[in-house]
Amino acid sequence: MIDSRLERGLGYTFRDRALLQTALTHRSYSSPHNERLEFLGDAILNAVIARSLFERFPTLPEGDLSRLRAQLVRQDGLHQQALALSLGDFLRLGEGEQKSGGQQRPSILADGLEALFGALWLDAGFEAAGEVINRLYESMLKQLIPGQGTKDAKTRLQEYLQGRRLALPQYALTGAEGEAHAQHFTVTCVIDALRIRTEGSGSNRRAAEQIAAERALDTLGSP
Repeated sequence: MIDSRLERGLGYTFRDRALLQTALTHRSYSSPHNERLEFLGDAILNAVIARSLFERFPTLPEGDLSRLRAQLVRQDGLHQQALALSLGDFLRLGEGEQKSGGQQRPSILADGLEALFGALWLDAGFEAAGEVINRLYESMLKQLIPGQGTKDAKTRLQEYLQGRRLALPQYALTGAEGEAHAQHFTVTCVIDALRIRTEGSGSNRRAAEQIAAERALDTLGSP
């Protein structure tokens, strides 16, 4: 039986347990798997975030709204939400994916979360799915500042530190696992002056650095 911890994190209990199980099943494990639900969840996520931005920023033009939405729904954002839910603990992966660290791979976690959103919509409808998505993304939505949507986390962290005349963060590769075609990197971001040390993981070093920088910004309470 699937651990109820995931449902507590979502704030929603599935009526159709088979639907939830499918959402958590990677194609490497068995069929039916979660790719069709992922397709559906991607559309639901985009619609919910678009509506939230439309209501939150009533005077913002279409181009700026689109950039903010892209910032929220990209893989990095999904990966962060999935990590917060410990989603990797619940995914069903084939033996090969398990051995190569698939439970923590950003692409697998992001796809799995989108599949959950799709399953939520089928289980309870658009409004219920929207409530869960908005609750998960509440912190990220509050931190949005129009005009900064195109800046990545490393750039925002650098500008934050430069604005306070502090030394720039240092990034160090601390781990690399998996086969050459499916490697998983871990990077540490260190800000000595503020005694901050964060980690990020990703399918390449750049993605891992971005996640580590985002976590440093979260620690600083900076958008």
